[in-house]
Amino acid sequence: MNDTKDSWTQVGSIVGVYGVKGFVKVFSYTEPPAQILDYAPWQVRQGSNVSTVDLEASRHQDKKIQVRLKGDTDRDQAESWVGASIWVQKDRFPKLEDTEFYWHQLIGLSVINLQGDHFGDVVQIVETGANDVLIVQGTEHSLDREQRLIPYVDGHIVQRIDLEAGEIVVDWQKDYG
Repeated sequence: MNDTKDSWTQVGSIVGVYGVKGFVKVFSYTEPPAQILDYAPWQVRQGSNVSTVDLEASRHQDKKIQVRLKGDTDRDQAESWVGASIWVQKDRFPKLEDTEFYWHQLIGLSVINLQGDHFGDVVQIVETGANDVLIVQGTEHSLDREQRLIPYVDGHIVQRIDLEAGEIVVDWQKDYG
């Protein structure tokens, strides 16, 4: 496996403790949320501390996920993980079709409209329910330094994604809000 810094992506975070037997609450960025369990062992990061951890037990219902990390048997041990981020190597994700993308592949891509206006780079993607939204931050090389929220509507607004060129072409006007 490739082990450079760029070969890892964050898939969740530890947001609290659950019960007294060493379980932590996990907020998952994967879809469906329980899929985060398929990527264990995890790399857990807290500030400059990085640990590789195995899961000893897990349970989930809908978006609620609790896990016990191997070796943790009580609430005090579990509390030490709260606030940590969960990372996995990108090459552990299933291969997608040519027209499908993981969010981490889109972060950092330049966004250009059909008229050739450069809006900036994708800094984040949020799920809104109706559709995902690209958060595009203007850069020194873009039209302006404005932040734009561009709906990710494939084939309607998002016209083309070219990972090799590092860009997303959108049908979006520079004066849209």
